[in-house]
Amino acid sequence: MPKPFKLFLLSFLCLPGLYPLLGKQNEEINDRVNSVYRAIVRIEVVSERGSNGRMLKSGSTGSGVIIDSSGLVVTNHHVAGKATRLTCRFHDGEEVGADLLGADALTDLAVLRLRLEERSPKSQPVESAVFGNSDLVKVGDACFAMGSPAGLSQSVTRGIVSNLALISNRRGSFRLDGENVGELVRWLGHDAVIFPGNSGGPLVNSAGEIIGINEVAIASLGGAIPSNLAQKVSLELATRGYVERSWTGLECQPSLKKGQPGILVSGIIDDSPAQTAGFLAGDLITTFAQQTVQAQIPEDLPPFHQMISSIPPGEKVEIKGVRDQQSISWELITAKREPAYQPEEELKSWGLTLRDFTLLSSLEARREGKFGIQVHSVAQGGPSFSAKPRLVQNDVLVEVNGQTLAKIEDLHTVSRELTKGKTEPVPVLVRFERNLASYLTVIKIGPEAEEKRPLEAWKPWFGVSTQVLTHELAEALGLETSNRGVRLSQVFPNTPAERAGLLPGDLLFRIDGQLIQAYRPEDVEVFGNMIKQYRIDSTISVEVWREGTIMNVSATLDKRPKPGNEMPEYEEKNLEFTVRELSFADRVFMRINAEENGLLVENVESAGWAALAGLRQGDLLLKIDHHSVNQIDEIKNLMTNLIKKQPEQVVFFVKRGIHTLFIELQPEWEAL
Repeated sequence: MPKPFKLFLLSFLCLPGLYPLLGKQNEEINDRVNSVYRAIVRIEVVSERGSNGRMLKSGSTGSGVIIDSSGLVVTNHHVAGKATRLTCRFHDGEEVGADLLGADALTDLAVLRLRLEERSPKSQPVESAVFGNSDLVKVGDACFAMGSPAGLSQSVTRGIVSNLALISNRRGSFRLDGENVGELVRWLGHDAVIFPGNSGGPLVNSAGEIIGINEVAIASLGGAIPSNLAQKVSLELATRGYVERSWTGLECQPSLKKGQPGILVSGIIDDSPAQTAGFLAGDLITTFAQQTVQAQIPEDLPPFHQMISSIPPGEKVEIKGVRDQQSISWELITAKREPAYQPEEELKSWGLTLRDFTLLSSLEARREGKFGIQVHSVAQGGPSFSAKPRLVQNDVLVEVNGQTLAKIEDLHTVSRELTKGKTEPVPVLVRFERNLASYLTVIKIGPEAEEKRPLEAWKPWFGVSTQVLTHELAEALGLETSNRGVRLSQVFPNTPAERAGLLPGDLLFRIDGQLIQAYRPEDVEVFGNMIKQYRIDSTISVEVWREGTIMNVSATLDKRPKPGNEMPEYEEKNLEFTVRELSFADRVFMRINAEENGLLVENVESAGWAALAGLRQGDLLLKIDHHSVNQIDEIKNLMTNLIKKQPEQVVFFVKRGIHTLFIELQPEWEAL
């Protein structure tokens, strides 16, 4: 920097009154930004996605912004588009539930409505933010990214707008539910710091207006959906629940020749309006619906796609262009654009998640129509996985026992009819298609057969845990290495061994005069097998070594207590957890007093309602909604009543190690 300019800049900065002027300007900006800050909400989301033959539940957080006093909230589709439950937290910590009004994967936007009627009558009215005009944004403008990074409280970061048409340079790299978000969206790039959890929060200008909805972070840059697009889509989602768009089947790319006007047609989808109109790959479109169009770079394509999608479905469009250096025109009648994919659904009795076909998904699968049901995922070890041949992802179910399947509802109906009143799985003949081949398989559907665990015969029990008296251990204890026997590592309470006065550390050499032939590590079963030779209530004499003294001790054997795998258990399929009654070993190793009761949580299905609430395998379930649960019959009756009442929440009181805690389950009963 030249020295005279440095001196000028220094003198300028030292001008009297400049700092107060800058301070006043910053104060005005802060006031405007703070007005938007109070409209930010942190969104806690419970959502579902199909995987491994199940609808897996998960919890996450994101951000949103209130856009009117009725409680409309704009956020991202990838935040809330698959939500089954939504809770929004205001800047002051107040929480309120919300409902999903609509979501649009193609622009990654979703709209919620706050349940303001649930708030206290004394609550202050919600504050909202307003949309600005994203077309007026310039590179270098100051901007503020707002939201709840990593699920923390609301925050604001400051930066500048760095790009007005930011896209991913990898075609189709950002897809949601099969939709290419980059087809319609060009992000406003900025360097205001954003992190996971900021998604759905607003990008705000110095006037306190929303100029974008933050969506992605790419290295040190953030990308926001421009406000003009976000406002238009969110209004339609709020009023209609979806966005109506046109579809032509045209696939386009920028012109290959530098400076050449128009947009190049790269492909035509079969049976599409574009094919009917006579388009061919290589055609150049110069005018679309009386508007001149051009694309020299990929960033020019989203506005063209927006133009196509905004035309009402069924409308005739005049298009002009060039083919083989000759002028040509087309008349095209647009079709209604369907989503790329339908949401997946779970059929527990089949061990599958499935999807109905849409126009686009049926075309991609090269099918002649939308009939049939597409396999989305298969549960390993489930009925469909165990069939021969087994079902795999993307197979299409077309018949069950000779009945044609057009959509998932047909399979629900057929399954209910086939399993009604049955207590055992029912084998059904299934015809399915895989690529161009048609297969038959037999799948056993219906209620799961109860696992028949073999009961061990009642056996005598001494009540100790032992270790082998190896040569090394005998020598360390000052004994002859030729000694055989076991060392008591634990004497269980209220057992024959304890009543006989045996102690941990005692060495046992003989039972009724017979040598205990244990001296190698692999001889761990020798002592137990000798005990099993006796009958229950038998009295045995044990030769014991204790601190250099040999003694004989008599003990009367008891009946072996039930192990954990023989205790009564209960699987709660709605909330997806399994509990069983406590065994003797549970009480010993978990150090549960005889006065304490409860049920041991034996299994918690991943991504189920119980897992989502925080229940863990190994927890001791003490109470459900303040009702003690000590026996399986008690929890069965309690859960039966709860399922009938369908309360908004169910509270478990559990013990975890030395700690106790309350766990709140909030199942979506209608979905169970």
